[in-house]
Amino acid sequence: MTTDIHFNKQDFGADFSWGVATAAYQIEGAVDVDGRGPCVWDKFATIKGKIKNGDDARIACDFYNRFESDIELIHALGFKEFRFSISWSRILPKGYGEVNEAGILFYNKLIDKCLSLDIVPWITLYHWDLPQALEDLGGWKNRRILEWFESYATICANAFGDRVKKWIVLNEPMAVAGLGYTTGLHAPGRKSISNFLPVVHHLAMCQAIGGEVIRRNVADAYIGTAISCSYVHPASASFRDIRAAKRADALMNRLFIEPALGMGYPADAFRFLGNIKRYMQPGDAERLKFDFDFIGIQNYFSVVVKHSYFAPVVWLKEVPAKLRNVPVTAMGWEVSSDGMYHILKQFDAYDGIREIIVSENGAAFHDQVEGENVHDPERKSFYQEYLAAILKAKNEGVKVKGYLAWTMMDNFEWAEGYAARFGLVHVDFKTQKRTVKDSGKWFASFLKM
Repeated sequence: MTTDIHFNKQDFGADFSWGVATAAYQIEGAVDVDGRGPCVWDKFATIKGKIKNGDDARIACDFYNRFESDIELIHALGFKEFRFSISWSRILPKGYGEVNEAGILFYNKLIDKCLSLDIVPWITLYHWDLPQALEDLGGWKNRRILEWFESYATICANAFGDRVKKWIVLNEPMAVAGLGYTTGLHAPGRKSISNFLPVVHHLAMCQAIGGEVIRRNVADAYIGTAISCSYVHPASASFRDIRAAKRADALMNRLFIEPALGMGYPADAFRFLGNIKRYMQPGDAERLKFDFDFIGIQNYFSVVVKHSYFAPVVWLKEVPAKLRNVPVTAMGWEVSSDGMYHILKQFDAYDGIREIIVSENGAAFHDQVEGENVHDPERKSFYQEYLAAILKAKNEGVKVKGYLAWTMMDNFEWAEGYAARFGLVHVDFKTQKRTVKDSGKWFASFLKM
């Protein structure tokens, strides 16, 4: 995987945002200090076999104690934007009610450190770490989550909105509904198709509610939501495979953006989604809508699907990349910069999308650690190929305004534990030593151009 670079930073424009993205649970550690309450991932990690190698995030990258030097490292690499998430249970240990002032203080110090180095802070309100106390009450399946989330969002907007103007409401809600509540592969580990539709609806409602809260409480806010998306190809030109691809596209790409745009859920491509009306109350259709300033696109790979009689409800299955003789990452995900280009074009075609931010993009590879150096040529090529695809789309008129690399440093990668390394910076989890990888050095050089 090699790429000849025929672009530079200036080609993207002077107003293009360059940054890195992280998530609280994946880097902070300090899960039981300064009043933080447990979240669903804390409990999930105690269940044998759920996390690879029995890993947990009790320490992770120790960002809670090392945030100042880590933000200084972001600055040294030349990034001007830093996306981080707020730990809901660090702010509200029980999910609602009494505020933990120590949690507010931590994020205030983090924000102030960013601003002292002229790094623009981006807040993600929800990145998968639901307080366990709320999950015990039904979590995202309980409609009361609408009021819980509105209260939490209001606290954050009022606490941080004087200095933070860039906000992402939800991170990849489809992963929460699908992996967390349907397949059980992620926390909270619930496994039932009956969970899917109510959880989707409540997430979509909170997506809009969070946007409204920030709009009311934060002056000059730039508000978005982050959607995981993959360009979908049918395995063949057969009618069944094409129809399967349309169902997959409805789930992976259309399910959360179209309700926000006032288009409703995409039952035209996947009739099962029509059943979501069972969970809708009067006024919900209107409350689903929110005029976002931008949509965050989180693209890592493309998918190929075919019809399957052995997958009830969805009637499809993915054709694994490894069986298609295409380049893959250490996660087995297809390396497909063309997919990035096509998904940007697909989202840009919606009339209601004002701007697009690539709010996550990156890759896990098996890095070569040699003394004080970490060689990751595949990751460097990955970034170069995907950035070239983004620039191509931008030059064709796609309204893409920024790029946030996933991720700053190796971290706790959910069910993969510490086995999957996505960072531009290598972390020795025994010593917490940070070492900038070759890909990070490339970004530093690129951003100085």
